[in-house]
Amino acid sequence: MAFLTVGDQAPSFSLKNQRGELVSLEQFKGNSNVVVYFYPKAMTPGCTVQACGIRDSSSKFAEFNTVVLGISPDSVDRLVKFEDKQELNFTLLSDEDHSVIESFGAWDLKKFMGREFMGVLRSTFVIDTEGVIVHVMEKVKTKSHHDDALDWISSNLHK
Repeated sequence: MAFLTVGDQAPSFSLKNQRGELVSLEQFKGNSNVVVYFYPKAMTPGCTVQACGIRDSSSKFAEFNTVVLGISPDSVDRLVKFEDKQELNFTLLSDEDHSVIESFGAWDLKKFMGREFMGVLRSTFVIDTEGVIVHVMEKVKTKSHHDDALDWISSNLHK
């Protein structure tokens, strides 16, 4: 599937979070902006830096009425370990069959050390309260991801 762009309606989905509870994108519609970010694998160095930046900025996201959902192909068991180890304070969602990742266009061919494989494209989608994608970050820098997302949100979305 093609990478979704600004103006597209975000695909609806329901996935289990790190506690095994079902979380749906629809539950935020009309109430909160949502940052959906896709990352390759919990507890790896880049994904940990990225998640800890979001953890440390959670109050700023809340100020802008924005919920953060991190989605990876990890199992619920791995996500709860990641949450516990890093003391994360936001929702992680398990997409083991990568169907949601694919629906956003964030599953594609990757190259690493001369090897090609299918995997998660580290990317972020900001979704407004009506479920419309209002910003896309295709090339995410793990160290500044939280600041980059907050800068855009603070300049473009109302509290």
